[in-house]
Amino acid sequence: MIQHQRFYNPVDYVLQLIGGTWKVPVLWRLRKKSLRYSELEKDIPHISQKMLTKALKELEAAGLISKTVYAEVPPRVLYRLTDKGLSLVPLIESIRNTGLRLMKEDGIDYEQLIQEEKKTRK
Repeated sequence: MIQHQRFYNPVDYVLQLIGGTWKVPVLWRLRKKSLRYSELEKDIPHISQKMLTKALKELEAAGLISKTVYAEVPPRVLYRLTDKGLSLVPLIESIRNTGLRLMKEDGIDYEQLIQEEKKTRK
């Protein structure tokens, strides 16, 4: 039992930490640099403010990201991966590469989907 949840294997534990629709996209965008809330919101298509806030809180509680608040007016808040979060980047890259390969095998053109998404955001 960890935090009132029972885990039967390590894969289940990791999936609980990063599972869901929005946690991995947040982690992926933070892999190279710190970002502000508004930058994450702008860069993750279709995420609502509620879901972004929830994902950030859960990732911070899990120790995968850190939040730094700067005492400025208006306040500036930056999110970045912790060492624990950085350790998950190779796993996420592997899952992403496998997903891209499987999409291609199934006739899904990921690059075309991204281009269409960019057009609809403008």
